[in-house]
Amino acid sequence: MEKFTIIAGPCVIENKDICFKVGELIANLQEKFSDIRFVFKSSYDKANRSSHESFRGLGIDEGLHILSMVKKEFNLPVLTDIHESHQADLVSGVVDIIQIPAFLSRQTDLLLAAGRTGKEINVKKGQFLAPWDTKNIVEKLKFSGAKKFYLTERGVSFGYNNLVVDMRSIPIMREFAPVIYDATHSVQLPGGKGKSSGGQREFIYPLAKAAVSVGIDGLFFETHPDPDKALSDGPNQIPLNDFPDIVSNLIKLREFIVEENL
Repeated sequence: MEKFTIIAGPCVIENKDICFKVGELIANLQEKFSDIRFVFKSSYDKANRSSHESFRGLGIDEGLHILSMVKKEFNLPVLTDIHESHQADLVSGVVDIIQIPAFLSRQTDLLLAAGRTGKEINVKKGQFLAPWDTKNIVEKLKFSGAKKFYLTERGVSFGYNNLVVDMRSIPIMREFAPVIYDATHSVQLPGGKGKSSGGQREFIYPLAKAAVSVGIDGLFFETHPDPDKALSDGPNQIPLNDFPDIVSNLIKLREFIVEENL
């Protein structure tokens, strides 16, 4: 990874206005921190919601249209997920980075289809995988011809409805590929509210500091203007107003650690 990368945006594309509000703030951060690469992230479809009654997104056509507008309006690279192999080519026409969701991180056909697009690939490590298991994911991506790819740590299942991040996983996974730390999904409580997931937002910042201290290549955040009213993953999204201070402090911490290790 050429630059330290921060991936951020609302969990799901709810509407253009929210995406533009978040996109504008991320663009302002990009202007302030020119040595950091900022990427806008949002999903056109959340195919793994706890309940079929939950909001999934605007769909692939409208979702990609809004992502293309964000990319053009704010001059930001954009990222979104795919869930089925046939989506890879269509999505690659808009986004800069294709993301493979954690639950699908072992799906060979999906990984190969994503890799063949020539786009950058970000794979969320499954909650059921040991860090050394990600070597097989990387081998599949290399086989597909992918040149730029990343692994994202987002915690491992720890009993029922709980995740824990083993910070040892970060240096292990960095032996295979650059590693991004997902600071918001790591505090998710999957299915913790019965028909939806809960989260412990108060632990996002301390765990992000820990990951930066261990040594990572990027950070992943979900942020929303009003997380308590978000239609997906509200409990583990950062309020948009708080996001600049959190990012600024983490960048300062990383700069200090890098200087100390020179």
